[in-house]
Amino acid sequence: MSRLRILLPFVGGKTIGGSHISALKLVAGLDRNRFKPTVLLHDLDGSGPGPLGDYIHSQGLEYRTLADVAIIAPSHSKTERSISVGTYLTRTLPALRRFLKEGAYDIVHTNDGRMHVNWAAPARLAGCRLLWHHREDPKGFGVNTIAPFLANRIVTVSNFARPAHPLLPVRRRTHVVYSPFEFEEQPDRVAARAALLKEIKAGENALLLGFFGSLVPRKQPIAFVEAVAETIKALPSREVHGLFFGEAILPHAPLDREALALAERLGISKHIHLMGFRRPINGPMAAMDATVVTALNEPFGRTLIEAMHLGVPVIATRHGGNIEAIQDGKTGRLVPVGDPRAIADAIMHLESDPENRAAIVAEARANLISRYGTERHIEQLSQIYDDLAPASRIRFPAVT
Repeated sequence: MSRLRILLPFVGGKTIGGSHISALKLVAGLDRNRFKPTVLLHDLDGSGPGPLGDYIHSQGLEYRTLADVAIIAPSHSKTERSISVGTYLTRTLPALRRFLKEGAYDIVHTNDGRMHVNWAAPARLAGCRLLWHHREDPKGFGVNTIAPFLANRIVTVSNFARPAHPLLPVRRRTHVVYSPFEFEEQPDRVAARAALLKEIKAGENALLLGFFGSLVPRKQPIAFVEAVAETIKALPSREVHGLFFGEAILPHAPLDREALALAERLGISKHIHLMGFRRPINGPMAAMDATVVTALNEPFGRTLIEAMHLGVPVIATRHGGNIEAIQDGKTGRLVPVGDPRAIADAIMHLESDPENRAAIVAEARANLISRYGTERHIEQLSQIYDDLAPASRIRFPAVT
């Protein structure tokens, strides 16, 4: 039997984001009679694959490590180990091309900006098909300038994320595939809430507002602090707390410290809590009274769907992929960008009208599996893999 050999490269380290979770769910569910996926982790500093490697193993999967091959990086994620374009062209590109040829890979499936940029040219030069999985800004440089020339297929996580200004027509090569979710059993919300209240030393009747995700500019953590401040003003008789579940991952943008500094200036430092990165997140998320999504240009946030499944109402900016995930007033609340008072008003409305809150929660959960289930995601990507199969490859039926 001939199986399609698929390479999914990532950068090893401590970051475990939505792209990793979605891609690994795909790898775990692929039909091994048809596909042979390989997860590859770049070891950029000799410290090993780190927490990401541990997470991959926790999912029952294996990975390969690629060391001593430096990469270029976008300006927002450059480090002292990032290389110049000239070094990439003379050293890294030939090394990656050689790796692909030796492994006889058919498809390279990239999932984030650094991997797109570093693997696109080697994939095409090695005779591989390139699947560019775009999970970022539709105006991004790479998806509009590099992908139109080098990608055989572009997959976006929402209609919003489709390339906005591609240099070549890509409509027929672009597919929208929503990220996959596994809808597990509900955690014990009462126990999870009690544990969090004890951890942050809050009262039993405290209102808990959650921010879930990396503290990066696009996700607007500063706006979350402002929204918590407005909610405290709007509900003077209620103890209100804002909890950040995530970490600041960009060295030049220490947004965790900036968030705490703003809270101090606003006089609400006791109400803002940096909870760090936590896995699994179901328990803490289920303990929230509301999940607040302040992000701009968010292609399609996982936290919206995860919160809906857990019965937690979502309040999100009317921007990006949030509009595709939420029907305002029916499955959640959409608020104007840059309006913390509107977030506070939405929270007050949910808290003052339990029946409406219950209706929103129930409607939000109603069609999650059919729209965002893992099986649907795997079926769609498997079909795209099959469409990308080199014409010269002879595909044999699965052996049973």
